[in-house]
Amino acid sequence: MVVAFSLVFLAFLLLMLGLKFWLGARQIRHVTQHADLVPRQFAARISLEAHQKAARYTVARQRLVLLETAFRALVLLVLTFGGGLQAIARLLAPYTGSGLLSQIAIVAAVVLLTALLDLPFEWYRTFHIEQKFGFNRMTATLFAIDLGKGVLLSIVIGLPLLALVLWLMAVAGALWWLYAWAAWVAWYALLNVLAPTVIAPLFNKFEPLQDSALAARVQSLLERTGFASRGVFVMDGSRRSSHGNAYFAGLGRSKRVVFFDTLLQRLLPQEIEAVLAHELGHFKLHHILQRFAIVIAASLALLALLGWLAGEPWFYLGLGVEPVAGNKNGLALILFVLILPVFSFVAAPVARLLSRRHEFQADRFAAAQTSAQDLASALVKLYNDNAATLTPDPLHSSYYDSHPPAAVRIERLLAAA
Repeated sequence: MVVAFSLVFLAFLLLMLGLKFWLGARQIRHVTQHADLVPRQFAARISLEAHQKAARYTVARQRLVLLETAFRALVLLVLTFGGGLQAIARLLAPYTGSGLLSQIAIVAAVVLLTALLDLPFEWYRTFHIEQKFGFNRMTATLFAIDLGKGVLLSIVIGLPLLALVLWLMAVAGALWWLYAWAAWVAWYALLNVLAPTVIAPLFNKFEPLQDSALAARVQSLLERTGFASRGVFVMDGSRRSSHGNAYFAGLGRSKRVVFFDTLLQRLLPQEIEAVLAHELGHFKLHHILQRFAIVIAASLALLALLGWLAGEPWFYLGLGVEPVAGNKNGLALILFVLILPVFSFVAAPVARLLSRRHEFQADRFAAAQTSAQDLASALVKLYNDNAATLTPDPLHSSYYDSHPPAAVRIERLLAAA
């Protein structure tokens, strides 16, 4: 069983790498081949120069993604078959013993190590690619401050949950995963409540929308769609990037509508209203609740799976790890987290398909509440300003993209109009 599981894991890893590199190569080739001609739907609104910039931006980001993919696979192999995880456990053992503290330390050390190894890629993405194409407004100081805040939040919010789960694994018997799931659901719901009012303001400033005419237009839309929020806010997204967006966040009474200041600078009032109507469509059509339910159900299935695997010696040995007395639960948890992407990547197209379906439905909702032409016009501006490629490879898009391709989306909107 040990050898069989090792072979299955390696087969899935090779399959994942092969698929991702094949799709990435297709994306680079397809975008490059179509870089010299603006699609007819956008020819009157987007210049050839902007279209070519979007192609170069897409290719640059895709090449970095492929490099990241290969590097992360190498790190995974080093941590498992290369003995890295075993070495970390043994290194920590003299200082943390073999109890709960030791298990927390093993998980935290691996999470910290992988985050540090990912840091150069994030730095390059921000200060080379985003900088090169004129999107980055982040300073090195702000980058470091954000990083520090993220670490502190992980300690304050993540460590207690980690300790609780590991404690339940040790004392709650065979059904520990069910109790851990209940704790995780409560934590996840609380996080969604606190995110817009407590966590997000740690990173950005949120001010009430000052434009009275736009505020009246937004309020009218909120009232006729039955959306009760705690306010409409403008976020200083321009501190970090010139990309624009809008969203609503929170659960229950903590819900709030948020506009990036960069979006307000670029769109006309009727276009802003149409974009907001699209976001409200996700709420009115219960997409948010559906996604929440999917996350909850998936987490239950995954924790149940972990509950079974944690008791099987071949799970550890098949990944090159010898279970350490007293630290078995921590090793099981971090091994599961490390290998989950290798086995779950096959489900990505299904999740993306559902997401694109939701986007089409939200577009139709927005067209009914405002104007299809206004939403189409806003989307064209956002595609242009964000250098989003108008010509993605169809297979790559179906596998990765949570939003429909630009041309298909605009065509459906205009047809509805």
